[in-house]
Amino acid sequence: MTGEITSYKFACIIARFLDEKLAKNISILNISNVSSFADYFVICSAQTNTQVKALTENLTDKVKTTFTRLPIGRENDIKNRWNLIDYGDVVVHILHQDERETYAIEKFWNHAFSIPEETWMKESEEYSEYKDK
Repeated sequence: MTGEITSYKFACIIARFLDEKLAKNISILNISNVSSFADYFVICSAQTNTQVKALTENLTDKVKTTFTRLPIGRENDIKNRWNLIDYGDVVVHILHQDERETYAIEKFWNHAFSIPEETWMKESEEYSEYKDK
């Protein structure tokens, strides 16, 4: 796929990439009307610190390969309990499930619009690894 994609489409594709690597409880928040630093948050949970790290590395590699796009910033704690990947218009939070409950990002941003899973799955279906299988 080539050409420019919208931040909405990009967020949906990121969610799919995470889903296909078994991330849990994926949500997309449209924060464009309530924030000036990004258009979307993609948030997901992992069951172990190792999975947090693996999801982060896989996602950055997949986005680089698919879109020739690198993050403009990355943050993580030393134990890989919470990793953040900043693509400018889309910010990805990959959290250990315990940290996800503790920090409750969705509750803090409860005034943002949440994109339903069936919507982002449909929007990103041409990027599925499994579409031809």
